Amino acid sequence: MTTTRSNLNQFDAIADFVLNPDLVVPEAALKFASTLLIDTLGVAAGAVRLEVAKIAREFATDFHAARAPEYAAPMLFDGRRVSLPGAAWAAATQIDNLDGHDGYNPTKGHIGVAVVPALLCFAERHPDLTGREALTALAMSYEVAARAGQSLHATVSDYHTSGAWNALGVAALGCRLEGLDAGVLRQALGIAEYHGPRSQMMREIDNPTMLHDGSGMGALVGCSATFMAQRGFQGAPAVTIETCDVAPFWADLGQTWTVALNYIKPYPVCRWAHGALDALRKLMIEENVTADQVQAIHVRTFAESARLFAEMPETTSQAQYSLGFSLATLLVHGRIGPEHISADGLNDAQVSALVQRITAQEDPRHSARFPQGRWSDIAVTLTSGRVLHSGDANARGGPEAPMADAEILEKLHHMAGDVLPVDRINAIWAMRDTLLDPDSKFADLAKLVTAAP
Repeated sequence: MTTTRSNLNQFDAIADFVLNPDLVVPEAALKFASTLLIDTLGVAAGAVRLEVAKIAREFATDFHAARAPEYAAPMLFDGRRVSLPGAAWAAATQIDNLDGHDGYNPTKGHIGVAVVPALLCFAERHPDLTGREALTALAMSYEVAARAGQSLHATVSDYHTSGAWNALGVAALGCRLEGLDAGVLRQALGIAEYHGPRSQMMREIDNPTMLHDGSGMGALVGCSATFMAQRGFQGAPAVTIETCDVAPFWADLGQTWTVALNYIKPYPVCRWAHGALDALRKLMIEENVTADQVQAIHVRTFAESARLFAEMPETTSQAQYSLGFSLATLLVHGRIGPEHISADGLNDAQVSALVQRITAQEDPRHSARFPQGRWSDIAVTLTSGRVLHSGDANARGGPEAPMADAEILEKLHHMAGDVLPVDRINAIWAMRDTLLDPDSKFADLAKLVTAAP
């Protein structure tokens, strides 16, 4: 465990970055932040009908009421107003449980899942917020969360879920949009870190549930920390922000824009399965491999990926943390969508038969490249006896192999298509560029994504 001795000069530099009203985000990073925003909202739409999403929204309605209208916000793709922290929790829980949202490799986790819902909630209190102001705040929160995540992984022994550290990005976002000062920010970050869910990620991998990556609680804690600090509640200094041990992670703040280095997921399942999925996709394209030709698939991957759920899943949570099921689904259907990891998709006989023919093992050379990459290779044995080798494949969607705009738009339609009409989906996509206009209003996007389907 790191020392708790604080470095106030370090905090002051971070506070200057977070609260700077004239903060300039490079145009490329700002545009990518807009893409991440729209992609995350597409996942939120795709998750609307999941059982866990319904539970979360009903729970927020019953237990997270706001006494005053100024502390209420509408839930995403629902419209009912609950408390601001409650709306952020419900949306982040909804997104977290359809594992198609963005991530940043060095953190081994996800940022947008918490900060995007928080942005929509805080923006409800600031109807004149422009698109560029909102995107600037969003990009800033990605930077804070990314470094808090790396700092946490470097200073504690357990591998904690994303909610443990993306809560700090939410608190920074809230303090910026609320116009709070550095003293309040310091308390908010301390509260967010202290109350952030220090939940063990590998425990969830071994027993997949609706708890998922803890980001619902990260959003709740980060939003609550903002308003608690604003009212004078004091928090312990944030270890991941202030200690000398974590200084290297903050040294390039404002110079390296990690928001532009986030990946966008082509498949709504755990990123740890994506290297193997892309290896299979390569063989499907180059060798015209089809499900009826496959006798067996053997995966060599990194240790964490090898621990993914191995059997035919019975729940959506298991399906998203399953390597074999993901591979079988891609092979049978050519893609993986919300419909494949829920409801009747969990009873697909052809997929189930293939799952039994898929095995996985750790390969130390792939483990050595984690978390910088998500590498795997597969061997496919055909019914003819021929064996096809994919070669090493790294999960695509990141800066080294980005998804094209057309593919991201196609994903948006696949995610939201069963919930929203095509014209509404296209209007949401169009906001990606509109928000960059200095005269745009963020409220125009909010109207599109808060109304019920």
